Amino acid sequence: MSFPLLTATAALPALGAVATAAVPAARRTAAKWLALLVSLATLALAVTVLVRFDPGGARYQLTESHAWIAAFGVRYELGVDGIAVALLALTALLIPFVILAGWHDADPLETGNKRWRPTQGFFALILAVEAMVIISFEATDVFLFYIFFEAMLIPMYFLIGGFGDRAHEHGDEAAATQRSYAAVKFLLYNLVGGLIMLAAVIGLYVVAGNFSLAEIAQARANGSLHMATNTERWLFLGFFFAFAVKAPLWPLHTWLPNAMGEATAPVAVLITAVVDKVGTFAMLRFCLQLFPEASKWATPVILVLAVISIIYGALLAVGQRDIKRLVAYASISHFGFIILGIFAMTSQGQSGATLYMVNHGISTAALMLVAGFLISRRGSRLIADYGGVQKVAPVLAGTFLIGGLATLSLPGLAPFVSEFLVLVGTFSRYPAIGIIATLGIVLAALYTLVLYQRTMTGPVKPEVATMPDLRPRELLVVAPLIVLLIFLGVYPKPVTDIVNPSVKQTLSDVHKKDPKPSVEAAK
Repeated sequence: MSFPLLTATAALPALGAVATAAVPAARRTAAKWLALLVSLATLALAVTVLVRFDPGGARYQLTESHAWIAAFGVRYELGVDGIAVALLALTALLIPFVILAGWHDADPLETGNKRWRPTQGFFALILAVEAMVIISFEATDVFLFYIFFEAMLIPMYFLIGGFGDRAHEHGDEAAATQRSYAAVKFLLYNLVGGLIMLAAVIGLYVVAGNFSLAEIAQARANGSLHMATNTERWLFLGFFFAFAVKAPLWPLHTWLPNAMGEATAPVAVLITAVVDKVGTFAMLRFCLQLFPEASKWATPVILVLAVISIIYGALLAVGQRDIKRLVAYASISHFGFIILGIFAMTSQGQSGATLYMVNHGISTAALMLVAGFLISRRGSRLIADYGGVQKVAPVLAGTFLIGGLATLSLPGLAPFVSEFLVLVGTFSRYPAIGIIATLGIVLAALYTLVLYQRTMTGPVKPEVATMPDLRPRELLVVAPLIVLLIFLGVYPKPVTDIVNPSVKQTLSDVHKKDPKPSVEAAK
């Protein structure tokens, strides 16, 4: 029996979370180092998965399958395609940086009669989220996926509500109330989406008789499983609604600005760069593969919602006064691009969407973590409280600029390639939608450059005059992300080679081919 590599990749951070939580309260530093070492070991396993994955091989590789709840057809089934491998690697890569960036975010701090939760709990919850996200990318049993899709909400709820942004800690009840509101809103929105998906999961079992993604997809392809048109559409909507909440897609997005605003910067990265990717990934893996005809039926409406997300998120980012909420609304705009690429139903669009998931994770992590370092120094999230930072902390300002330029998809940085592919893929089938979506790029340049101008340039405000530059630990967090942004911006081939075969298989699931250019265009 071969080594269960996929199980190990998810089990290691889960066991690490238990071990970290069990560290005695007096040994906070030991808990931090344990969590960091576990995250690095998980990264090593993820790299092993990446190396062993053959892009030209079977669709799902490194598979594992064991009986679990046999009476209901539930199996413990794991397997990864190129899209899952790319996102698994992204998750394992970002968690060590999240831990390093949040090294002091959960240290004991007296605020009136309150005290921060134990440091061990903070890092244990991060590892727990990592384990659940990884197994969500690996699960090929629909019921198994659903369990962890929902279970990851619990540690995220405590990370948002229990370890909020210290920039709003003033010893009063207002900050705690805001954190609690953000955490409850996050939980309720996603729970409602999950409950609707649960009904669809049960409906799928009634129709198909099992939960195996591969078996159901194969039965649909060879005609042995037929779904009535209305049945398929209702099941699709149940799955898609849950994924759209997680993504987040307008108008189901309103939980994100609150959650990212009240969470610490590392937890905000965990939300938008890691957890939210499960939603867009699941659209590719489950919606398109299980419900191909319903996916095509819903495409026009989804494309309109994606374009609204792009423009709406960018416009609200332009008007923000809070740095973290600005990044949150920018992420809503970027997720609109990802969903647009998925449902453009072209190879360029879906390759761009998958690449965008990876690149958005890196660029948002870089920008948000540097913003977190900035906010921790000044103690404020308001843009108006800054000015002239580049004169007193040039390295911090420089890395902030690169993160911002990546957010606006500057050519030469990683998000540009993915955004370009999404727009090309969309324009080739839906030119009007592609033209409107392009306005999001203009607005991204506006909110990013205005943010940099107001915080980093101009006269030095007295409150930032003594602001220290990035420390070695902070540089260790930011520098690799900047290097990745530049490398993947110049040479994205390592990622596209992995994801393109899976994208082609996904397109074949929905019986779509790339539109051929007209004769006039060819001339």
